[in-house]
Amino acid sequence: MGARLRIFLTREQDRILLNLRTADVPQKVKDRAEVIRLNAHGWYVEKIAAHFNWTAQTVREVLHKWQKLGLEGLWELPGRGGKAKWKEQDIVFLEECLKKEPRTYNSHQLAQKLESDRSIKLSPDRLRRVLKKRGSIGNGL
Repeated sequence: MGARLRIFLTREQDRILLNLRTADVPQKVKDRAEVIRLNAHGWYVEKIAAHFNWTAQTVREVLHKWQKLGLEGLWELPGRGGKAKWKEQDIVFLEECLKKEPRTYNSHQLAQKLESDRSIKLSPDRLRRVLKKRGSIGNGL
């Protein structure tokens, strides 16, 4: 076992990390903040890992990120996950079609229109979810 990894927090840092528990942030951020607080209150890496059902290495990574980046180290870096195949202009184009044209479209027809007019291939299900999230469907459009 190597040297003990220990974080020391100021009262202000501890208060900020404590307030993250009730803030509107991702659960991962809340967990990382709690890991740092527990370590600062004397918990060993292995005990924290057992408490969260994580590996000890994951806990060490969180603690090292805190030492290196501070509060910024709690959040995920941008660029993770799949990228959207569509742009905002593509969805605006479809919304304009829905408003201007007298006919109605189903999701399959909208997906075909998007592919033929804009060369964007989206599944009808995905397109429906995007439009629903934007409030473009179901509002009498």
